Amino acid sequence: METIRVAWGSGVGPTAMASFDAALADAGVCDYNLVTLSSVVPAGATVEAVGTAPDLGPAGEALYCVQARRTLEPAADGPARVALGWAREADGRGLFYEAGGTDADAVRGTVERGLAAGLELREWTPADRDVVVETTPADPDRYATAVAVAAYGETEPLLGE
Repeated sequence: METIRVAWGSGVGPTAMASFDAALADAGVCDYNLVTLSSVVPAGATVEAVGTAPDLGPAGEALYCVQARRTLEPAADGPARVALGWAREADGRGLFYEAGGTDADAVRGTVERGLAAGLELREWTPADRDVVVETTPADPDRYATAVAVAAYGETEPLLGE
């Protein structure tokens, strides 16, 4: 059975990419090549909110994930916020939904409405659901990024072994 770990982090840096990298480091996933998935949780999977991801494999390998990301420019009105939510049926299948913005209620509400619409579309009845929200204050001199990542299992080699 596959475990999907939900991790989140915040970071600042001199460029947008540097702040994103710092946020990924805070979440424990900066050493992987993230391969973004749309949103579906496979049957039989478990979802764990871990905050910081454990070691998921060698640096440079591919890590499949769903991610929420919000980056603010220096001195922007903020904070940066992301929400990543999930809902699953009793057999484990389910959905992730993500959103970003500056208002906590708005990003959480977007995720909850998205999950409700996706569940209705599939005629699924969730046995559990949850939402995590990460907040990064705006910085006067640097870019600031908030991320939340749902990491599917462990890494896989990018090149043939």
